Amino acid sequence: MTVRTRFAPSPTGYLHIGGARTALFSWLYARKHGGRFVLRIEDTDLERSTAESVNAILEGMTWLGLEYDEGPFYQTERFERYKEVIQQLLDQGDAYYCYCSREELDAMREQQMANKQKPRYNGKCRDGAEPREGVQPVIRFRNPADGEVVIDDLVKGKVVIKNSELDDLIIARPDGSPTYNLTVVVDDADMKMDYVIRGDDHLNNTPRQINILKALNIEPPKYAHLPMILGGDGKRLSKRHGAVSVMSYRDEGYMPEALLNYLVRLGWSHGDQEVFSLDEMINLFSLEGCNKAASTFNQEKLLWLNHQYIMNSDPAHVAHHLSYHLGNIDIDPTSGPDILEVIKAQSEKAKTLVDLAKVCEFYYRDPAEYNAKSAKKAFAGDAANVLAELHDVMAAMTEWSRESIHTTLQQVVDKLEVGFGKVGMPARLAVTGGAPSPDLDLVLYLVGKETCLSRFKKAIAFIKA
Repeated sequence: MTVRTRFAPSPTGYLHIGGARTALFSWLYARKHGGRFVLRIEDTDLERSTAESVNAILEGMTWLGLEYDEGPFYQTERFERYKEVIQQLLDQGDAYYCYCSREELDAMREQQMANKQKPRYNGKCRDGAEPREGVQPVIRFRNPADGEVVIDDLVKGKVVIKNSELDDLIIARPDGSPTYNLTVVVDDADMKMDYVIRGDDHLNNTPRQINILKALNIEPPKYAHLPMILGGDGKRLSKRHGAVSVMSYRDEGYMPEALLNYLVRLGWSHGDQEVFSLDEMINLFSLEGCNKAASTFNQEKLLWLNHQYIMNSDPAHVAHHLSYHLGNIDIDPTSGPDILEVIKAQSEKAKTLVDLAKVCEFYYRDPAEYNAKSAKKAFAGDAANVLAELHDVMAAMTEWSRESIHTTLQQVVDKLEVGFGKVGMPARLAVTGGAPSPDLDLVLYLVGKETCLSRFKKAIAFIKA
């Protein structure tokens, strides 16, 4: 039997970190078992669902590389199917019309709370109710009054809920539109889901959904409820903890693989290993390895991982994601040295792609200014004459290579009878403006002869001004 998993977000906002982790775990489980990963958009909340949110979810999935095998399926396109199932439940006696008004329900809950009881529907219309003029009824599922629901959760273990703790939930609103717990049951059944991997905020819904499935004579899928993600203050991760939208991490310069790697470790572990390739994630992932306790989001750890990926990924892959950030600062990498060589030179200097774009800038654009602190030291004393000598000697060079540049720098040092720093420091500042950079001969080689000579002249003019 082919394993089938799904990711079923509601398009009421962006794709957030918790949703991305759920999608990743479902995707990994399907990929590991040669199964199918389905994307379903649960857009029945017509007031809050937006096309912009759908696009944000699809964009986030694409950026993360979580390709789906089927879908996206939209619940709003399946209303006729839901009506069929609701009617089936009514015909079977497993659902009924409820004519209780909002005022009656509010009074019911207030009385229960005053009696220190759990607020719930008391089943007033369960055994039949006469239609009321001016009242559009809802339809409720007739939950079993006795017995219990046993959930053999693949993460949390055995969970037992007594049916007496569950009330008769609404499965259709007054306008006839279906509610979440009805649509998700029908979709999971019709789409033949055999594994439902989701956040544990859905655990309370699971016994209700299992009871509806049993009423429809459908075998429930296997469930795995993932613990929530907390912020550093121990509270559920939210906007106050910083970026929670997946695409905001793209904008802040994170590699998608770094975010996936961090998310997979945020609730799952394999020994002490921290860095996983995508293939390793697929091969090693298991629901049994998921943590039962909540995980705490650690921005510093994500930043460390991102740096590892920037340094160790194929430069061509880094360049693919860096291009977005270079464009944000109006840099065309075709207008200067090979971007792959620049990335190799600068990758250790930046923890994010935003920073990498900034430290690559001087290879393609003259520095707008010099670092003031560095200039006080590097441009002091006889720096103008040193740069003038370096300019003249390098202008006469017929070969432009790292080796010849290094030799020329040493020749100037020997001729002026100074330490290497007296030549290297002003030369580096003149060319880079003070940006972090690797070995000087590599910097000068990549920037190019004519650009270096031009920047030496500008620095001399700056010093003499």
